[in-house]
Amino acid sequence: MATPLSDHDKRKQISIRGIVGVENVAELKKGFNRHLHFTLVKDRNIATPRDYYFALAHTVRDHLVGRWIRTQQFYYEADPKRVYYLSLEFYMGRTLQNTMINLGLTSMHMLLSCLCFLPQLGLDMEELEEMEEDAGLGNGGLGRLAACFLDSMATLGLAAYGYGIRYEYGIFNQKIKDGWQVEEADDWLRHGNPWEKARPEYMLPVHFYGRVEDTKDGSKWVDTQVVLAMPYDTPIPGYMNNTVNTMRLWSARAPNDFNLRDFNVGDYIQAVLDRNLAENISRVLYPNDNFFEGKELRLKQEYFVVAATLQDIIRRFKTTKKGCPGRTSFESFPDKVAIQLNDTHPAMAIPELMRIFVDIEKLDWDTAWDLTRRTFAYTNHTVLPEALERWPVELMETLLPRHLQIIYQINQVHLDRIASLFPKDMDKLRKMSLIEEDGIKRVNMAHLCIVGSHAVNGVAEIHSNIVKTQVFRDFSELEPDKFQNKTNGITPRRWLLLCNPGLAELIAEVIGEDYVKDLSLLQKLNDFVDDAAFIRDVSKVKQDNKVKFAQYLETEYKVQINPSSMFDVHVKRIHEYKRQLLNCLHIIAMYNRIRMNPSAPFVPRTVIIGGKAAPGYHMAKMIIKLITSVAEVVNNDPVVGNKLKVIFLENYRVSLAEKVIPATDLSEQISTAGTEASGTGNMKFMLNGALTIGTMDGANVEMAEEAGEENLFIFGMRVEDVEELDKKGYDAMSYYKKIPELKHVMDQITSGFFSPKNPELFKDLTEMLFKYDRFKVFADFEDYMKCQEKVSKLYQEWTKMVIKNIAATGKFSSDRTITEYATEVWGVEPTDLKIPPPSEPREAIEETARALKKM
Repeated sequence: MATPLSDHDKRKQISIRGIVGVENVAELKKGFNRHLHFTLVKDRNIATPRDYYFALAHTVRDHLVGRWIRTQQFYYEADPKRVYYLSLEFYMGRTLQNTMINLGLTSMHMLLSCLCFLPQLGLDMEELEEMEEDAGLGNGGLGRLAACFLDSMATLGLAAYGYGIRYEYGIFNQKIKDGWQVEEADDWLRHGNPWEKARPEYMLPVHFYGRVEDTKDGSKWVDTQVVLAMPYDTPIPGYMNNTVNTMRLWSARAPNDFNLRDFNVGDYIQAVLDRNLAENISRVLYPNDNFFEGKELRLKQEYFVVAATLQDIIRRFKTTKKGCPGRTSFESFPDKVAIQLNDTHPAMAIPELMRIFVDIEKLDWDTAWDLTRRTFAYTNHTVLPEALERWPVELMETLLPRHLQIIYQINQVHLDRIASLFPKDMDKLRKMSLIEEDGIKRVNMAHLCIVGSHAVNGVAEIHSNIVKTQVFRDFSELEPDKFQNKTNGITPRRWLLLCNPGLAELIAEVIGEDYVKDLSLLQKLNDFVDDAAFIRDVSKVKQDNKVKFAQYLETEYKVQINPSSMFDVHVKRIHEYKRQLLNCLHIIAMYNRIRMNPSAPFVPRTVIIGGKAAPGYHMAKMIIKLITSVAEVVNNDPVVGNKLKVIFLENYRVSLAEKVIPATDLSEQISTAGTEASGTGNMKFMLNGALTIGTMDGANVEMAEEAGEENLFIFGMRVEDVEELDKKGYDAMSYYKKIPELKHVMDQITSGFFSPKNPELFKDLTEMLFKYDRFKVFADFEDYMKCQEKVSKLYQEWTKMVIKNIAATGKFSSDRTITEYATEVWGVEPTDLKIPPPSEPREAIEETARALKKM
């Protein structure tokens, strides 16, 4: 049952009716009821809350369709340069509320008018929004960045497309049982997806295996196994600009003649069952973040998406070459097509485009290579060696024999050039080769991306410098102009308007609404840093968000939370380099201090940690078990009471981030300096009024530059300190011996204080910390403790720092990032496209048949 309407909501209803008019409310109701009856085939007697969500989602989508078709018509007629963003991950989250916001004020008011009739059904908007499954087609930051970029590309009016895989099962659902992570399949499509449109008419063949025949007409890839790629399109609306771009995700389908030989020998049943082998390609997202797993299925996924996408790109390129007689000229291809590779996962696009140009379109090698390099650009997302993709040559030779030949030829031309520039320097040839010869022969995919692209970028200033001076130093010295920086960003539509409407409205009241499309305007908030009323209002919004989240925690976790305590939040993938362990050691130290002197002053804290560990990552799973074990002790100790609570957030995902981020006081960004490429969670917390405790790593460095280091809590080693310590040799035991508080904490863990039934439980963790901790937790422990003491001292009086941080987040809009990519990499200009508003329904239907062929 819906909760009764407050006076505020009743006033909102009245104002909405006044703005929208009775006829528009009636139109909305009519659309809602039409979909309930004709799309879902239900009436109100048997409809479930999920049916009502689907009816509302289809009603909202109706408002997108006209704009979607008009946008594609406009691109066909204007023929701008198109941008294709290739990513194996798009972590979209939920769509309903985001779409409602981006549709613009008129549509937004109409959609909010749902409040006028939903209570009559015993429902409210929040209930319906909770019915929507997260589209969890990503592991973490890389996939969520791709989603933010799609929003910004549409908002900036770029003719852009996102291409990826429609995984049947997304990132696993995490359950915590007895303190351990347990994975459950994320069957996100089991109820259907109202936002996607299947396009079977654009199904395309993708080839695997086979062999290469050399003929007088060139190389031919023959005797292949074919899998079909079926596209599903999702509309991506820009913010209040009538632009609706497309995300096209491919699903694997077996052709009807798959394993036909088995049919012919009579094993019909087995042949049908074997269709699953083909369709497994898009079955599940690989749940690894910053870790390379060289499995055949993963390589199939990577080639599957690029092979289908490049066919689609070339089809679209050819259809826009209106009036060109005879064979298509590809001379203008890089002037009309820009392809961005989101990390090395889609790197097989480089040899695949060469194969199409040379083997199918019959271009000579040099021309094809020039076109290919001018088309591609590559974003590097990690410097961790275990995350860099290196595919075994033997596997590639079996699965993609022609592509391996092309990679060998690319490498030969590349090494000939290096040899001419650096005669007799065999070490440089070895280090710069696309093929690694140490042990098992492997293809270095990052080297392939660098050689095959005209631009390479890191995702924060410090990361880009490490890429240039350390990881790919030889390449950057050879072609310094190729290497750039593009600091990551976040979309303020989802990460402020949607998740924190109270703060968004408060900001709009003092500086206007234009900041939503130009986040740099938040600088104007500096004029209100000393405004007592504004300070009070910012504090109230934060407290309201904390109360709401505390209620959610009490409902979900049965732990009573003090909403006046400091909400100290650390949410991200569980990984040694992100150092959730350092946070955990601090929790134990705080617990010990309270136990030793219960009457001493202590600023109450609720420490909230969340994130998923890769299923095969033993150490990450042990970190979760340690945190939950510590939480069990702390939360049940009567001496501690409400001073300290520890919560592990189960199944952290986009929709949960939208709840916790607005309620956060302190954001933990504590990776070892030089290991986090950028981070985007840090930006989301900053925009929502949390202060950052962090190392000088990733985008933290630029956040400190923008807000002033005095307005963040910076601690720990810098990159040069880490390098110096590596040269000297990191000795964990020396820190253990000289820091009594650290010794006490570690002795508790090793003695079984937090695991009395199994004192040896955390032996692997403690041995790692003492003997082979690459991320040097102990080295930063003392400085982290001191910094946390400073946090507690300033907590009651830090709203002015909060306002300064919010005012400094303008740089971290994904609109800024995409503008830089557009002008400096893709060669296009953001524009306020004059796409006409959607037609009347009758006209729209007549336009649809013409437009669909152009998508």
